Amino acid sequence: MSPVWILFIAIAIAGWVVQGMLQSRFKKYSKIALRNGMTGREVAEKMLRDNDIFDVQVISVRGRLTDHYNPLNKTINLSEPVYNSYSVAAAAVAAHETGHAVQHAVGYVPLKMRSALVPVISSTSKWVMWVILAGIIMIQTFPALIWIGIGMFALTTLFSFVTLPVEKNATNRALVWLSSAGITDVSNHTQAEDALRWAGYTYVVAALGSLATLIYYIMIATSGSRR
Repeated sequence: MSPVWILFIAIAIAGWVVQGMLQSRFKKYSKIALRNGMTGREVAEKMLRDNDIFDVQVISVRGRLTDHYNPLNKTINLSEPVYNSYSVAAAAVAAHETGHAVQHAVGYVPLKMRSALVPVISSTSKWVMWVILAGIIMIQTFPALIWIGIGMFALTTLFSFVTLPVEKNATNRALVWLSSAGITDVSNHTQAEDALRWAGYTYVVAALGSLATLIYYIMIATSGSRR
């Protein structure tokens, strides 16, 4: 078995473990209530006020772990279990997503970079796999095509790695604020930190998976050009 396939298998196993641990942690910490009884919505709104941000709306969206911040319309979108819950897990997620709103407000550079890549990724993602597939088929007659596809996919990989500091910074902002604002205390701050740490691992696995895929495509292109 080639080293690349071993890497793919290792990343797949890591992804399975991380997802399992993430689900387990959030299920566990969703049962631990905050002493102040604040819901995820209230936590997000307070963190916004404490950072002098008044033009961002906190709304509820369907699903689980669908929480995200949308810089285009300045909305913090909290999943229903987070929006209405007064658990440690809900507070951690709400503060993390609000951390992205704070990044936006202060002009955090990696967030600007990721936002700039979004429209490019959105347009190329529709075609990248078709271009790579066509490039593999035509690798002898039109070898440049697969490299065009690889270049398009490289943007996806770049996006994945730019996302890492954005997510880490949002988590750091959330944890500092949760503690300083008294939302969490010595009895539950560790749980909030643990929940966000496992959420962060999902982005690490995604970035490594994208990088491994990019390397695989490059290997196909270089081996095909030598034939």
